[in-house]
Amino acid sequence: MELIRSHRRSKTKETKPIKTPCRDMVVLPEMVGLNLLVHSGKEFTSVDVKPEMVGHYLGEFVITNKKVVHGTPGIGASRSSMYVPLK
Repeated sequence: MELIRSHRRSKTKETKPIKTPCRDMVVLPEMVGLNLLVHSGKEFTSVDVKPEMVGHYLGEFVITNKKVVHGTPGIGASRSSMYVPLK
C-alpha cells in the first residue's frame, strides 16, 4: 500500500505499472486509475483499476488457471484405437 501511495504522489509523467504479488489486497478508492501487475501464480497480469472494482480483492480480476484443451479423439488417441478396423 505504501508503494501505491508513493506512486500516486510522484509527479512524473511516466506511469509505470506497479508489480504486486498481493492478491488479497482490497481495492481502495485511491487506487482507481492505476495500472497494476498482479501475480497469477505463474506470471504477472495487467489490471486497470476502475471505480466498479472498489471493495473487491485484486485476485478476483486475475485468473489463476487456464482452460484445459484435450487432444482430439481418433486413430492413435488411445491403445484401444489400434483394434479399430480401417476402411
